[in-house]
Amino acid sequence: MTSYDPKITAVLCVDLYNDFLSDGGKLFPWIKDIAAENNMMENLRTIVRTARTSGLTIFHVPHHRWESGDYVNWKYPSPYQLGAAERQAFAKGTWGGTFHDEFQVQPGDIVATEHWASSGFPNTDLDQLLKRNYKEKIILIGLLANTCLEATGRIGMELGYHVTLVRDATSARSHEALRAAMDINGPTYAHEVLTTRELIAAITSNAT
Repeated sequence: MTSYDPKITAVLCVDLYNDFLSDGGKLFPWIKDIAAENNMMENLRTIVRTARTSGLTIFHVPHHRWESGDYVNWKYPSPYQLGAAERQAFAKGTWGGTFHDEFQVQPGDIVATEHWASSGFPNTDLDQLLKRNYKEKIILIGLLANTCLEATGRIGMELGYHVTLVRDATSARSHEALRAAMDINGPTYAHEVLTTRELIAAITSNAT
């Protein structure tokens, strides 16, 4: 199994907003059932906690926070972008557009600029921040498995990063979407597709 040297490894926390993770969040109904089956919240906590204690850097990869007027004059906004605008998902300055209490930015964390579509890389400083900090292995956790997580991982691979997906530290709107992201599409670009237990074992074995 791959080793995760903290000098070159980053954990990418993708879109860990209240609108996704908290009861009452606008998108929480989309993911809550599969997230419960996956034990997603506890796995996210475990990965972030273990990463911090093992010296891996936490990168926050946030989706654009909606503001009035977004996409109105865009030539080709996607259906997902228009849907997000209609719902006012992750609205700037609101509780829903705030990182979940358990995944707030802490000293030593790095926050990328917000991505407008699915991938955390285009039109952001994520690639520059990773390279500036000598990170070449990225572990992706967060939401959604078949949109932002997959798009970030795909482009990360294209940019030369070693990509790890964690199948039970994410969720999707359907079992079919999750299976496609982890079992069909994931192996075409990710170097590892692990469970949280497997990932923690790999991280902690590196520290011994």
